Amino acid sequence: MTNKSHDDDVAFIKALAELLRDNDLTELQVKRDYGEDDSLNVRVSRQTATVAAPVMAPVPAAAPAAIPAPAAEAPAAAAAAPADPAQDPNALTSPMVGTAYLQPEPGAASFVSPGDTVKEGQTVLIIEAMKTMNQIAAPKSGKVTRIFVEDGTPVEFGQPLMVIE
Repeated sequence: MTNKSHDDDVAFIKALAELLRDNDLTELQVKRDYGEDDSLNVRVSRQTATVAAPVMAPVPAAAPAAIPAPAAEAPAAAAAAPADPAQDPNALTSPMVGTAYLQPEPGAASFVSPGDTVKEGQTVLIIEAMKTMNQIAAPKSGKVTRIFVEDGTPVEFGQPLMVIE
């Protein structure tokens, strides 16, 4: 490989990285053929930041020997530790990868807030995927107890969005 070809390849890879960033892509793969026995395979990827609900670490059951822990505190500590939101049977999970919006348009009121009562089929948020706004409906009637995502944040398939009890 000549130095000129190497410089061209580096410029090509930099252009792919810019394309990745400018179009908010997470991965791009290209094969460039130069001849029968000469080609360049390039895979450029990046990780996107995901927003997850904070998880409290459980309090260790064993206390230091110098300070005995009362027996009543251990069950209370276990009850106070939040469960994994993905395991909650009432959690509404994302049906797709995209960007979650809690409002129908910027500056408008949110579809729902914690404490609101919703009816089955009512739109609770929007997920934008591939420039398409997808309305996400409540799977059942109930009360919104928690919302795990913020407006305009990326979401993954199966990620818990909110709890409707």
